[in-house]
Amino acid sequence: MRLLLTTDAVGGVWQYSLDLAGALAEQGVETVLVQLGPPPSAAQRAEARAIAGVTFIESGLPLDWLSDGPAPVLTAGAEVSRLARLHGVDLVQLNMPTLAAAASPGVPVLAVTHGCVSTWWQHARPGVSLDPGFHWHRALTEQGLRAADRVVAPSAGYAEVIRGYYTLPTLPTVVHNGRAPLVTPKGEPVQDFVLTVGRLWDSVKGAELLDAVAAELSVPFHAAGAATGPHGETARLENLHLLGQLDSPALAHRLAARPVFVSAACFEPFGLAVLEAAAAGCALVLADIPVFRELWGDVALFVPPRDAAAYRATIERLIGDLGLRRMLGDAAADHARRYTPVRMADAMLPLYRQLLAERAPAGKVAA
Repeated sequence: MRLLLTTDAVGGVWQYSLDLAGALAEQGVETVLVQLGPPPSAAQRAEARAIAGVTFIESGLPLDWLSDGPAPVLTAGAEVSRLARLHGVDLVQLNMPTLAAAASPGVPVLAVTHGCVSTWWQHARPGVSLDPGFHWHRALTEQGLRAADRVVAPSAGYAEVIRGYYTLPTLPTVVHNGRAPLVTPKGEPVQDFVLTVGRLWDSVKGAELLDAVAAELSVPFHAAGAATGPHGETARLENLHLLGQLDSPALAHRLAARPVFVSAACFEPFGLAVLEAAAAGCALVLADIPVFRELWGDVALFVPPRDAAAYRATIERLIGDLGLRRMLGDAAADHARRYTPVRMADAMLPLYRQLLAERAPAGKVAA
C-alpha cells in the first residue's frame, strides 16, 4: 500500500503524522509525506527523513488557517492531487480537510479533522458570530468534509462537534491519536512544580487564566510553548515561568520529574501534550470538557474550565499529597498505553483497506 499523507510543521499534526507514518511503515505501508505551510526546522526535517519507507516532500503550499482566502487553498488541493498521481499512491489522507474541496487524485480520499477555525471560534468566543473574514474557511471546510470518502476525528467528543456544526449526514469515524512515550515513569515524583504545554497565545488554551493561578501557588508553574502566534496574537503572562518551545528531548527531561500537569483548554479535539504527560506518569489536572472526560475520565482530576480558584486548590492538593499524586500519575501512565502509534495505525489500516476495496468516488460521504 502506498499512501500520500499531508502534514505541517506548526502544531500537533506534525507529530501525529510522523508517528502514524512510522507505525504504518512497520506494517509495510509506504508513505509520501507532503508538508505544507512554513518550512520545518532542521531537526524536524531530519526526523521525517529518518523514518523508513517515507518519502518526504516540502511542498511550500499554504496552510488554510494562515491564508487570507480560498484561492491558495484550492490551488494547494489541486497540487496535492497532482503529487498523488505523480507518486502513484493508492489513497490520500488529508490532515487539512479543506484540501479535499479541490482534490481530485483519482484515488480514495480520507480526511482527518484535527480542528478548524469555525469550531475553535465557537469555543473561543461563545455567543459571538464567526468573523465574516472566516466565512470562506467555513464553507471550504464543509465542502472538503462532504467531498471526502471518509472523515475521521481523533475523539468522539470532537466527532460530535464536527457533525453538529457542519450538519454532516454521517458521524466521523473515531480513531484516537497515538504517541510513543517520551520517558518511562520511574519511582516517585522528584520535584514539586507544575507544567503546562501548548500554544500559550491561543485563548482557548487558558494560559492567561493559569498565569493568574501561578501568582498564588506555593510552587513554580512552568509553561512550554509559543507565547506569540503567527498573526501576532500575544498572551500577557507575568507569573508563569516561560520555557519557550521545547523539542522532544527537552520536554522529556521536564516530564521525567513527574510534575503536576495542567491543561485549562476549554476546547481540545484530542490533546497530545496531555498524552505525553500521562505517559510520563504525571498527575493530571484537566479542564472539565467532554473530550478530556472521554480520554482521561478515570485517571485525572477535573476542574471547571474557567475557575482559577478551583485550579489553584486542586494543584495545591496534589502538591501536598505525594501519595495521591503518585497514584494518579501511575494510573495515567497505565491508561496512556491504550493511545499508542501502533494502535492508531491498527485502527487506520482497516479504513484504508475498506476504501481501496470500495474504490469509492469523492462525494460518497454526502450521498
